Amino acid sequence: MRKALLVGINKYRIPGADLKGCVNDVTNMRDVLLKYFGFSVPEIRVIVDERATKRNIMDRLRWLVEGAKAGDILLFHFSGHGSQIRDREGDELKDHMDEILCPHDMDWDGTFISDDELKSLFDGLPDGVILDVVLDCCHSGTGTREEVMFGEERMVPRFLRPPVDIECRVEDDLPVRKLLRDGSGERGHVMKHVLYAACRDNQTSADAYIGGSYNGAFTYFLCRRIRDANGDVTRGELIRRVRESLRYHGFGQTPQLEATKEKRQKRMLE
Repeated sequence: MRKALLVGINKYRIPGADLKGCVNDVTNMRDVLLKYFGFSVPEIRVIVDERATKRNIMDRLRWLVEGAKAGDILLFHFSGHGSQIRDREGDELKDHMDEILCPHDMDWDGTFISDDELKSLFDGLPDGVILDVVLDCCHSGTGTREEVMFGEERMVPRFLRPPVDIECRVEDDLPVRKLLRDGSGERGHVMKHVLYAACRDNQTSADAYIGGSYNGAFTYFLCRRIRDANGDVTRGELIRRVRESLRYHGFGQTPQLEATKEKRQKRMLE
C-alpha cells in the first residue's frame, strides 16, 4: 500500500500571514511522487488553503496511518507556517517548547497541530512501515514576518510569530527542538519516521520567487534534485545536493535529515 498526504497553505485567517509558494509546493511534490515513486492518483490526497483546517488535516492524517502494515509506504508533506508555544505536557525537558504546524484556521487557543499530536499518530505505526515526513516551514525562536529582498523579489520566512501574550509565557530563549525530532531520551528508542526539515532550529524557511513562480525554496530544490537523478538518489545524498543548491542560490537555510544510518543510505520512500 502507498499513501501520501500533501498540505499546502497560502491563505490564513490571521491578517498579514498569507504566503505565496505553498500550493505550488504541493503540486510539485505530487508530480514527483507520480513520476518517480510509483504512486497513483487515488493514493495521493491533497488539501490546500481554506480546506486545510486543523480538523481536515487531522482527519486525513488518520487516513494516512490507518491500517498501515509492514512494507507499506507513506509520505506526509506540509508547506506553510510553523511556530512554537509553551509546552503544557511536560515532555519538552530541554527548551520547554512545543513546535507546531499552523493550519488555515490557526489560532493560539488550541487550533494548531503540535509535535505531540503528530508523534502520537506516527509512533503507533507498526514496525516495517516506511514513513517519510517533509516539512517546509519554520520552527525558529528568532523568526519574524519581516520581508527581505531575494534578488529583485521579496522572500518571506515561513514562521508565524506568536502574539505578545503567548510569547510572555516563555521564560528562556533556548534554541527550539525541531518538530518531530526524537527528543524522548529513551534508551533504545528509534524514530519510526524519516524527517526532512527545511532548516535548522535557529533559521527560517524561505517562501520565495524561484524559476518564474513562488515556491518554498526547500521543496523546490528537493523536487528539482529528485528529477535530476530520475529518483535514483539516497536520502543522504539528496539532502546534501539540496543544501548545495540552496547555498549556491543565496538562501541562508540548511535543511536537516533525521534518519537512521541505514535509512540515510536508501532512497526516499524505501
